[in-house]
Amino acid sequence: MANAQASDPDIRTISSSLVYEDAWMVLRRDEIERRDGSRGSYAVVDKPDFAVVIPAERDRFCLVEEYRYPVGRRCWAFPQGAFPGGATGEPEQLARLELAQETGLSARRLTRLGFLHSAHGLTSQGFHAFLATGLTAGEPQREAEEQDMRHEWVSRDRFRAMIREGAITDDSTIAAFALLLLHENSAAER
Repeated sequence: MANAQASDPDIRTISSSLVYEDAWMVLRRDEIERRDGSRGSYAVVDKPDFAVVIPAERDRFCLVEEYRYPVGRRCWAFPQGAFPGGATGEPEQLARLELAQETGLSARRLTRLGFLHSAHGLTSQGFHAFLATGLTAGEPQREAEEQDMRHEWVSRDRFRAMIREGAITDDSTIAAFALLLLHENSAAER
């Protein structure tokens, strides 16, 4: 690989082995070769893409709170999730499903804000961010893992304060908010 062309990949996979697999993720270990010929290994978590939904009305957002085992605490975030059990579909369909399941809300309008990778140094997973407006209330249809979840409306100012205070630490929630701000700024410039 010493004379690699510019179109050659920066890292080439030599072999890949399965370390762990369940209904939500695959952990694999890849043996790799870099452009300069040096070799190494890389652990990768493969997870399906997910949707993050910003339910907004009257300068407020609807957030969900639940216990997150990996960090050992209850956390606030925008509604989000992936299709269950390996199911697939369109990102907008997933956004509507997650919004209804976690909050009971249905949206007349979903505006796509963008797609971002989530922890791209560790996982192949990314997320689609949506703004949900024209909301109608209903009963949440939460999955078994979400039985401790609750939802609450907060003002935009309170949302910002929750980020500053460390009450919201979810990276996809904060990134989706940044996409919303870019969307709003772009609309204001037109």
